[in-house]
Amino acid sequence: MIIYCHSLLDETLQNKLSEGLSASHTIHFRTESTDEQTNKSFFRDANYILGNPPVEWFENQPADLNFWQLDSAGFDQFSSVSLPDGAKVANMGDWFARPCAESIVGGVLALYRGLDTLTLLKQKSEWIGSKLRADLRIIYRQNVIVLGAGTIGMAVHSILKGFGCTIHLMARTSPDADLHSREELLHELPSADLIINTLPGTATHFADAEFFSKMKPESVYASVGRGSTTDENALIEALNAKKIEGAVLDVTEVEPLPATSPLWKMDNVILTQHTGGGHRNEHVGKVDLFLNNVFALDNGGNIANEVNLRKGY
Repeated sequence: MIIYCHSLLDETLQNKLSEGLSASHTIHFRTESTDEQTNKSFFRDANYILGNPPVEWFENQPADLNFWQLDSAGFDQFSSVSLPDGAKVANMGDWFARPCAESIVGGVLALYRGLDTLTLLKQKSEWIGSKLRADLRIIYRQNVIVLGAGTIGMAVHSILKGFGCTIHLMARTSPDADLHSREELLHELPSADLIINTLPGTATHFADAEFFSKMKPESVYASVGRGSTTDENALIEALNAKKIEGAVLDVTEVEPLPATSPLWKMDNVILTQHTGGGHRNEHVGKVDLFLNNVFALDNGGNIANEVNLRKGY
């Protein structure tokens, strides 16, 4: 079996991956020094792939692809990819859920407690102390709506329970949710202090002008799902008109966020630059899951975290 590793791994993880495979596997790594044509050649010959190659590469995809291990949880960018019959695909499951949840809740706390403002003041060696206190908020016992009851949404729910929040989960079919329709959500929005969006990319512009118009002026919008789920122009308009108090965005519609975006200059917006799922050991999990799935395939077992690209889950 020929394996192409598109994920950029350091030497230690490359060795771990190589040592974990049997002698029947040949592996080719993408590195900082390999050119694109070489990588494309490895890609086209592969039976197994680890990582997220560019979508356009699949226009000339591997003819004998058996398995593709995505190195992300989301994969809506690959919804149009048609793979050879029988090829299996897996994502990273809940590996990034807890980091994403901690990042978005941490961003909200930073906004509430003025930590972003204090960081800028530190850079200027400027002390304002008590003047800032009146603007600070606490998350304790807030009324929160979490959009989405997937792995990230449930991790957010778990964290917020520790803050004594009242939490409403919105998802169409999940038994864990108490809001199942947009109508129910719009009815609940006026009483929410905080809305955290963890929706997948299939929910394009779910948070739109109507959505923001239902939020109360003291509320905060946070998003750690997919940038496409937020109508950014509607969000900017709502922020400028003070229809909502602030926003915490790990994801944006265009990434990197264009330098011309008004979001960069807004004091009431925190941008975490799609770092939500990151942590020191994130690549270790990719290698471990890939090795486990390769072992399962080679021995007639079932892979973990199998997904359907067309269905989006």
